[in-house]
Amino acid sequence: MRQASQSEKRRKDTREKIQLGGLIAKAGLRYEKRALLLGLLIDGTRRIKGDENERERLTAIGAEAFSDDTE
Repeated sequence: MRQASQSEKRRKDTREKIQLGGLIAKAGLRYEKRALLLGLLIDGTRRIKGDENERERLTAIGAEAFSDDTE
């Protein structure tokens, strides 16, 4: 039972990582260096902390990119 639970956790973790990698590719950043990607994410985290307007602005950009998939 415990082994099945661990296996399920690993599958979920792997799926999440694949999805996150897909977001990097969708943003057009597939071939950028990892240090740049991490820097962008850290900067984004700092920008949205305590700034609801920035969070909403970036969410709108992402939602628009996802809506382009359905066309």
